[in-house]
Amino acid sequence: MKKTVYVARMIPQETIDELRKHFEVLVNPEDRALTKAELKEKAKGCDAIISLITDIIDGDLLDAVGPQCKIVANYAVGINNFDVAAATRRGVILTNTPGVLDDATATHTFALLLAAARRIAEADRYVRAGKWKGWSPMFFIGMDVDRKTLGIAGLGRIGTNVARKARGFDMKIIYSGTHRNPQAEKEVGATYVDKEILLRESDFLTLHVPLTPETRHYIGEKELKLMKKTAILINASRGPVVDEKALLKALQEKQIWAAGLDVFENEPEIEPGLLELDNVVVVPHIASATPETRINMGKIALNNIVKALNGQPPDTCVNPEVLKK
Repeated sequence: MKKTVYVARMIPQETIDELRKHFEVLVNPEDRALTKAELKEKAKGCDAIISLITDIIDGDLLDAVGPQCKIVANYAVGINNFDVAAATRRGVILTNTPGVLDDATATHTFALLLAAARRIAEADRYVRAGKWKGWSPMFFIGMDVDRKTLGIAGLGRIGTNVARKARGFDMKIIYSGTHRNPQAEKEVGATYVDKEILLRESDFLTLHVPLTPETRHYIGEKELKLMKKTAILINASRGPVVDEKALLKALQEKQIWAAGLDVFENEPEIEPGLLELDNVVVVPHIASATPETRINMGKIALNNIVKALNGQPPDTCVNPEVLKK
């Protein structure tokens, strides 16, 4: 008898088709996140779950699904929706999809940076509204990017990828984080600094830290006041890394020049007032949204499930201690 996999939201059909070669597959047919109660009911009795970052995977849910559930494979690199300790206590393997998102997310980060610096979204809205009456030498003046200082919070895989792209603009690269990255320092010429220097010296600050209790509101009122008035903040990591109320105030009062946001503190809700500002570019959490990336994310999740349900260690286990039980 085939084991059963529940997919919490539609992902590329290629992944679904491949899963069906190995397992019985149940898929949420609606393009929305399930409530916790719905996920409990629909995944009950399944041997594996493919979850998304909108699905809270905790002890309560795992108990409802049942002890036969051996793995929850996150269709995401982030794991802030996982209660890792609760899953480990129950012997449930947790996995994610690192690596394959790096290029797309870094490119998207740089797209936000350029769009905010050169006021692309604001100018686009202006033209579409029929307001453009002709060229002017002082029209939509933006910020230069070339040879400016790029600050990177978290020089991991994605942060290093952003730094590689920045070299094409002859940018000076500084970074901060919990750990130094000597290999990346050598590759991209980055200089390690403390957080205060990062904030004070960056013309552009991009955030690539994971969401943890320590990084929640990594950027708040105090940090924004340390930044240059001409600085631009880019967040394509996790929304709660930035205190959205403090950011709104900083943008309104011109404490910083602009921001580019792919993620938000209480998605899909956005802090009232942000959408009224011209000096912020907002997009709906699409950093990894390319066909190749989405398909490769599915391949990793599928491979992890196949291995786990066949008694083998999956490749991207985030709680490896569970494998020792």
